[in-house]
Amino acid sequence: MQKRELLYEGKAKRVFLTDDKDLVISEFKDDLTAFNGEKRSSAVGKGALNNKISTELFKLLEKNGIKTHFVKMLDDKHMLHTRVDVILIEVIVRNIATGSLTRNLGIEDGRVLPFTLVEFDYKDDDLGDPKLNDQHCLILELVEHQDELDKLRRMARQVNDVLKPYFENIGLNLVDFKLEFGKDSQGNIILVDEISPDNCRFWDIKSGEKMDKDRFRQGLGGLKVAYEEVLNRILGKV
Repeated sequence: MQKRELLYEGKAKRVFLTDDKDLVISEFKDDLTAFNGEKRSSAVGKGALNNKISTELFKLLEKNGIKTHFVKMLDDKHMLHTRVDVILIEVIVRNIATGSLTRNLGIEDGRVLPFTLVEFDYKDDDLGDPKLNDQHCLILELVEHQDELDKLRRMARQVNDVLKPYFENIGLNLVDFKLEFGKDSQGNIILVDEISPDNCRFWDIKSGEKMDKDRFRQGLGGLKVAYEEVLNRILGKV
């Protein structure tokens, strides 16, 4: 499968058309961005690591009955997947308080939440990805009806129910993560984008060390080493 015209370029990926109208190819970039693009850098090999991690996690979710856009990994930096109409809602799943939840609400950093929190953000960089409630989503016509919002929440919790114990088993706390969804050509809502240390927070269970993009956000260094460690644990190499 060969990539053709560029369809879309985001902060972390380029998406290309193929000869099949229902399939596209994502190229994972080495670029790093944070704080809505205010901080920028790159790390050679980061894109390939995210592609490999996402591939393994999409396969895991598919085995557990969660439909994703994943078809196959083509090479280190390219993934073949279903073309979708992206729903412009970022679904945030939180198990432990940190980041914006701590800043905005004063919840103690590192506090284990009494239940899994699911939030919606508007996928709009120009507006700074603001928080949404259900009525906002309906007014903005980001979904067709309330049932679709309920399905996004339900699928997000299903993803968490698979990934949280999976990562605990390899010594990582799944602190929080961002999911994106889209509709395929039949109108089915499926999981899209990627699942990687770029959009998940992983803390080592024993040391508390951060194994995700917070190493870039907070200037901790060692980002690529952390991503490699996450991949190696997923592959059972440690």
